[in-house]
Formats: sequence, C-alpha cells, structure tokens
Amino acid sequence: MERDPAPGAPTPDAEAHSAVESAIDGYLSYLELVKGRSANTVRAYGRDLRSACEGLTKVNEFTLERGRDVLDWAIESGASRSSVARLVSSMRGFGGWLSHTGQVPVNPVSGLQAPKASKNLPRVLHGEQAEAVLELARRRAAAAGGRDGTADGDGTQTGTDTDAESGAAPAADPATDPAADPATHALAVRDWAMLELLYATGIRVSELCGADLQDLGDRELRVTGKGDKTRVVPFGPTAQRALDAWIDVRHLLRASANRSDSGRTALFVGRRGGRIDQRRVRELVHAASRDAGVPGISPHGLRHSAATAVLEGGADLRVVQELLGHSSMQTTQIYTHVGAERLRAVYRMAHPRSGSQE
Repeated sequence: MERDPAPGAPTPDAEAHSAVESAIDGYLSYLELVKGRSANTVRAYGRDLRSACEGLTKVNEFTLERGRDVLDWAIESGASRSSVARLVSSMRGFGGWLSHTGQVPVNPVSGLQAPKASKNLPRVLHGEQAEAVLELARRRAAAAGGRDGTADGDGTQTGTDTDAESGAAPAADPATDPAADPATHALAVRDWAMLELLYATGIRVSELCGADLQDLGDRELRVTGKGDKTRVVPFGPTAQRALDAWIDVRHLLRASANRSDSGRTALFVGRRGGRIDQRRVRELVHAASRDAGVPGISPHGLRHSAATAVLEGGADLRVVQELLGHSSMQTTQIYTHVGAERLRAVYRMAHPRSGSQE
C-alpha cells in the first residue's frame, strides 16, 4: 500500500490527515491479516477508501451523507457497476470496523447501497428550490464585495486548504462579515459563479473542474467530457454576470498560490490558487443547498435538475442529450424525467382522447 512520503517533521496537512489515514491502514491490515483477503482486494479497497476519505480530518466525518456523495461521484464519473458495488462494500466494511473498534459509536454507512440507475434517480431541485440556492449564493457574493467591492491585497492566507474551506463554507460568512479578507470575498464570488454555471449548463463536476480560462466564451463554455469528447454548452446572462464577477477577483486567490502552478490556466481555483478539485465542489453544492433550506443535493443532482428544467421547458430529448454530452439516448432517458403535472398537462393538450375537448 502506497503512502505519501513524510521526510522530516510532518506537515500540517499530514497531521490533519493522520487520524483517517491511520484508520484506513488499520482496516486494511485487518482485511489482510484477520480476514485473509488477497493482496489485490486489499489494494483495491485501499484505493476506494483513500478516495472516499480524501480531505477528511476525523473519522467521525465519515458519514452516510459523505458515502452517498462519493457514490454519486463514482456513478457520474462512469464507474462500472462492479466498481460501484465494491466501493459500497469497502465503505460499509470500513464503517463496520470503525464501530467494532470503538472509534465511532455505530457504523455510519450501514444503510449505504449501490443505486439502481433505472430506479434511484438523483435528487433534484425544482424551480423555486434552485432559485433559493442561487439567490443565497448571489447575496453572499454581493455582501462580500461582488465585482465592485473586492478589497486590496494579495489574499495570502495561512493554514491548509482543508482548514480554510471545510464544508465548502468560507471561514467568515460574507453575508454577515463585511470585513472579511479579500480571499474570502473571492471565494464567495467563485462559489456563486460555479453554482450558476452548474445549474445553467448541466455540466459534470469533472468538466467544471477541468475547464480552463481559454474555454470560456461569450455565454458559452467549451468542456471536455467522457472519452475526451468536447462540446460547447450555452448559458444565459445571469451565469455570465456571475462568471464576469469571478474573473474580476480570481487573481486574489491566484496571488496566494504557493504549492504548484496547477491553477495557472484553470477557470476555477481554490483558496491556495491551485485548480479546484471535485471534492470541494461537491462540498459546496451540499452546503449551499443545506444553507438555502432545500433538500441536500450533489453536483450530479444539480446536473439532473438542470436537465429536468430544460426538458420541462419544452426542449426535445435530443437537445438535452447534446447538452449533457451523452453518447446514448438511453442514458439521457435515465437521467431526465418530466414532472407529473407537466406530463398531465401535455397529455391533455396533445391526446385526442384526453377529454380536454369535451
């Protein structure tokens, strides 16, 4: 099993992750020495768990919500059914071991199950719910300074990325702390822009994180999807305003880049200036929906919400397929559905036997 090198004194990041890393190592040793699992199985479980627990600092942060979020990401990334099933098994086994060893009171993911794509669709936000999430993000960005209220300074921060953006919320809430630092201002605007773009386009979280500045056009974004296939997705004026506001303050986060130049070309960056990762975006979407008082949702669910809104607005299924970047119409039919009221309304207007003419 591979471990990150730790020359000299441990870094703050290494210390923050030591509890979870140690727990994972303990569980893998248990699988190998007590359960007699093969080396290949142990390695596979190790990869699954390190990915699932990325960024966690305490074992009690390994929750059912986290497990479901990890599953959403795996499915959205195109993982095979067997890989998803193994991921569920590894997380449930790890949770059970944590409980058995007294590190948590009960297995937090005992109810986790691999979803059936044909039946268990992602949770979606409907019109007013989506608007509540986006409006809260906009108000926070405006309160934090928005396009015109950013403060001077390079936004350099101390501490780790995990400390600064835990739970996808800034250290100071820009809605209640107008004196927040420039980096916090930029984070609030960035979060608004990402949420607007995700809902406006229905792009995958991987496509959002992989987008570069040069991919952004006037009310359109070029994204690279599965199989390295590129497509151009349009968006409206509200998302454009949010993106313009973000571009104006992006330099405040880039100024504090001190580890790598991975964010030099990235459209969206984290507090430390590197390209934002998918975990950060998943945390943001969960926190944003929770703070807005609507059902918790993942980026995959927000993508599904966007597709549903377009379809219910009258778009042809083929258009939705192109927007989402699906190679198969069957996939589009799985990820989109028409609300019952909309379906009944269309039926009444279209079917000669609906009784609407009587």
